[in-house]
Amino acid sequence: MAKLVSKTYGDALFELALESGQTDALFEEAKRMLGIIQTNEDLAKMMNHPKIVVEEKQKIIEAVFKDRASREMIGLMMMIIAKGHYQEFDGVLDYFITQVKEYKKIGTAYITSAMELSLMQKDAIRRKLLETTEYVQFEFIYEVDPSLIGGIVIRIGDRVVDGSVKNKLARLTSELSKLKLQMP
Repeated sequence: MAKLVSKTYGDALFELALESGQTDALFEEAKRMLGIIQTNEDLAKMMNHPKIVVEEKQKIIEAVFKDRASREMIGLMMMIIAKGHYQEFDGVLDYFITQVKEYKKIGTAYITSAMELSLMQKDAIRRKLLETTEYVQFEFIYEVDPSLIGGIVIRIGDRVVDGSVKNKLARLTSELSKLKLQMP
């Protein structure tokens, strides 16, 4: 249900952004709004409280975001609150942000390495990904995982390139155990 809500409202916001020529503005606004919503626990408690009626929740949103958000974003929030889906609003924004990134050909690459990468290594990875993918820009999220032993793992969407020593050892172990089983 949550994915359906996120997709439905996220697609509607995306279509609105395209039709009104506000893709960049709503993209930036959605990222800001997501940050506010995810870090403000008091707002979440009020908006998800069962004893606060819809009209009161809408007044709270108008008061909080009146000069901080576009009328399109406030209108979307009002509609989501009226339908009782406020708890899905961050999912709607996430979905919309993902749609805009795909539209603008901005990829998100999750890079996991056994040790911290140097600036030269990061730049080489960036250049190689730009050459080998359809993306024109990347956002990188780096993580260090010493259990990889060496090499890197790159994940972009549902595609994974695992060049870690840990993975190579696992494949080698698997191949050796097959050989062992086949010997008379």
